[in-house]
Amino acid sequence: MSRVGEMPIKIPDGVQIQIGSQDATVKGPKGTLTCLVNPQIKLKDIDGELIFERPSDSKIHKSLHGTTRSMLNNMISGVVQGFSKHLEIVGVGYRVEQTGKDVTLHVMFSHPVKFSAPSGIEFKVEGNNSITVIGIDKQLVGHTAAQIRKVRPPNAYTGKGIRYRGEQVKVKPGKSARSTV
Repeated sequence: MSRVGEMPIKIPDGVQIQIGSQDATVKGPKGTLTCLVNPQIKLKDIDGELIFERPSDSKIHKSLHGTTRSMLNNMISGVVQGFSKHLEIVGVGYRVEQTGKDVTLHVMFSHPVKFSAPSGIEFKVEGNNSITVIGIDKQLVGHTAAQIRKVRPPNAYTGKGIRYRGEQVKVKPGKSARSTV
């Protein structure tokens, strides 16, 4: 069993944490993040370390304990370093353009698909076939990257589409290749 919640988090220099009754706010060099915290999980700042305590060893308290610790650890990492997801656009004629804060995808639809950046997210286009989604909120960065990928996910037969960098797409054989085997 994982005991993630029992590990303390070392608070880096330049990071301030304000603990409320039902929320926690983390301020750092890159910005500020706030999240709701279950009031049953107690947070304590002792000697530059954040410690989490649960009221009992019940299943729900154990899961809340680890989840709360992971959320706050991600918030601290986000305000110090930030998070990014890299997307690649693969296919003949597929390309991406950046116009201000928005991204326009040309992925063989009858019209270009315009995607606006939510607040706290920044797009960086490298070349004409690579997008980097950058932000301090790990959940929002991942969700935004997933929404972009959802516009044209990789095709199972040709491999064309939008994919994460390093993602392996298993290409299926076509009808003619299948019948000869």
